[in-house]
Amino acid sequence: MLIRLVKMHFSAAFITQFKETFKTVQPKIAAFKGCSAVQLLQDSADPNVFFTISHWEDEQHLEDYRQSLLFRETWTVVKPNFQSKAEAWSLLSS
Repeated sequence: MLIRLVKMHFSAAFITQFKETFKTVQPKIAAFKGCSAVQLLQDSADPNVFFTISHWEDEQHLEDYRQSLLFRETWTVVKPNFQSKAEAWSLLSS
């Protein structure tokens, strides 16, 4: 299993829209082939920082999602609102 952790820092003005966007896309991501879970977490010290944690069967399923229309459409809305570049890690479950 591959766990994908993504850290995102948004402008304060985008937080409400981001939460609404995530509510809409979260079930679609979770239903994507090879994904077994996806969740959103908000930093307790900085409310403009969010993390997504998603669980994938393997790297190829994650890559298929990253090449999908769903990802591209979501990223088009989200990316312009970053305060700093998103950071991402792919972690193996032991």
